[in-house]
Amino acid sequence: MIRREIRRYVFFLFAMSVIVAWTPLSSLAFAQDARGAVPAVTSDAIRPVAAKHGMVVAQERLAARIGADVLAQGGNAVDAAVATGFALAVTYPRAGNIGGGGFMLIHLADSSRDIAIDYRETAPGATGRDIFLGADGKPDPAKSRDSALGIGVPGTVAGLALALDRYGSGRFTLARLLQPAITLAREGITVADDSADTLSGSHDRLARWPSSMKIFARPDGAALREGDRLVQTDLAATLTAIAGQGPQGFYEGPVASKLVKGIGAAGGIMTLEDLKSYRPLIREPVRGRYRGYDIISMPLSSSGGTVLLESLNILEGFPMRDLHQGSPDSLHVLVEAMKRAYADRARHLGDPAFVNAPVTTLLAKDYAAKQRASIDMMNATPADAVLASPREGDNTTHFSVADAFGNVVSNTYTLNFSYGVGLVAEGTGVLLNNELDDFTAAPGAANAFGLVGFEANLPGPGKRPLSSMTPTIVLKDGKPVLATGSPGGSRIVSTVLQVIVNVLDYDMNIAAAVQAPRLHHQWLPDEVRAEEGFPDGVIAELRARGHTVVVPMGQTSANSIAITPDGLFGAPDPRTRGSSAAGY
Repeated sequence: MIRREIRRYVFFLFAMSVIVAWTPLSSLAFAQDARGAVPAVTSDAIRPVAAKHGMVVAQERLAARIGADVLAQGGNAVDAAVATGFALAVTYPRAGNIGGGGFMLIHLADSSRDIAIDYRETAPGATGRDIFLGADGKPDPAKSRDSALGIGVPGTVAGLALALDRYGSGRFTLARLLQPAITLAREGITVADDSADTLSGSHDRLARWPSSMKIFARPDGAALREGDRLVQTDLAATLTAIAGQGPQGFYEGPVASKLVKGIGAAGGIMTLEDLKSYRPLIREPVRGRYRGYDIISMPLSSSGGTVLLESLNILEGFPMRDLHQGSPDSLHVLVEAMKRAYADRARHLGDPAFVNAPVTTLLAKDYAAKQRASIDMMNATPADAVLASPREGDNTTHFSVADAFGNVVSNTYTLNFSYGVGLVAEGTGVLLNNELDDFTAAPGAANAFGLVGFEANLPGPGKRPLSSMTPTIVLKDGKPVLATGSPGGSRIVSTVLQVIVNVLDYDMNIAAAVQAPRLHHQWLPDEVRAEEGFPDGVIAELRARGHTVVVPMGQTSANSIAITPDGLFGAPDPRTRGSSAAGY
């Protein structure tokens, strides 16, 4: 009976894939190399995926279709987001997770409310300020990036469960939303798309842990490759425990004991009390205005919303439309705005439970005017001249959801590095994060993405490391018009910034806005990272103005939805193979 139900469900997913999940790849061209898929615009007819009632856009197609199925059955955007989030833990293991954490931004149409859920990982209680320093007193990157000391207390299970409990439609239990993920984990999935592209490159990371090799390697020890079967029976059992007991099935009991045992055996310091005491937080989003639109984004402990809004405030004083999209002038002011906002990030931002960051001052329009006045249109500002203020991983993944009721979810979560620290705690199937590398090991030190930090982001017990994740919703007259976000570590904020500017300043449809080449500046190192796809003359002009331009930028994936009177339009980012929009 159970197997018959599974077969019916798998057949339904296949039918949905034919009916509702059409991605217009015929209108796109790709240049594929070792750094991933870099889009090349070859047609003016770049069109998003259309749907009338509901849509999920994610980096993996099975998970997107599972979310769309929930919408089709009358669920709201939060229901669909929870189903998608748990499904990605099975189908997109390098970033989808229950062993990491993230941020969810929700717009509720009936009450015109905006909610931010912070389910970022926390440092174990035994974490000290100097935990990531070597014997010489200097930062030791291996401790935070490659050892179990870098594992933060996972927040995803608690965060998704809280979202469903508080803001779900009431039509779906957690167990029901988990069932597709459990089925896929137990029965297995075919390795394809992004997983096929990344498992071989992460094989050495996973191979350090025998418990990981049991799952992500062939019997001969080689990496799984395209067409192989990925079966995750331990993960299915863990998800089943969560389905039966709620978050307690993860944070207490046998699963928690196995997590602590596995982390401890690998040299980590997480305890049962660390897991039991974890709590996600409901926060007030940060808000700003840009060109008559309301920008709603994530507050601290994510730096994303603050850096995004400060950048937009600076840009608002420039006639961006007149500067023309992709021109040297427009790119120059984008870079200069990013540079100033990222400098403030480094100096001031951290976990608000431990740091009193001057967010109100940083987001003031008069402060933006002072920053804007310091920009020379013909010359790059050196990084050491920027810090005149008033006092994030490649394996991250983002998905956007919109429903028929006007509700919207923008969710970004992560393991930090691709496949996290690479460790699966024996008997759990849970890939664990190395998220504590997002702390600053010492004042002035950089993390794996080159982001420099100071006192505000030093490690500490129970502290949440500063993030760059930037799930964002744009409103017009109180109604959502855009949901966006991206993975990409430190490149997340600049990606979201450029998608918003492309849509609001340049009237680009959402697919074209997502596909357009992007660049990035994060204050330090003092360089512009640029995707391939910009004309040689544009890059030459930026260099003539004093910018150090380095190609490539590194991968991002801005899976976005535009909400219009004519329906929903999804834009799966072509930079990730297998990204998909599913709607009905």
